[in-house]
Amino acid sequence: MATGPSMWDVLQYLLSFAFVIALLLALLWGLRKLQNAQAFARKSTARLQILETVSVAPRQKIALVRWDDREVLVGISAQHMTLLSPPPCTPAPTAASPAERPDAP
Repeated sequence: MATGPSMWDVLQYLLSFAFVIALLLALLWGLRKLQNAQAFARKSTARLQILETVSVAPRQKIALVRWDDREVLVGISAQHMTLLSPPPCTPAPTAASPAERPDAP
């Protein structure tokens, strides 16, 4: 007459459960490492990079974004993005003197 699971059965179930949880955690850790490695490799050739982010509210953050050689601060919320710092000025092209113009007489 069986009265229920024996101590060995309970131990086997617990060890199996612990093994599955450990395997799941190892898989998640490995996927995270792969994701970080791909992000690192992509950063070297990307023209647009997020250098840093700071969370200021549950669904709002401030990001320092690099675009080519320019860095700007951007406010990010669930609805929109706002430029917080003006983009760096690019030098305006200077007007060529009449002697430098190709169509000058």
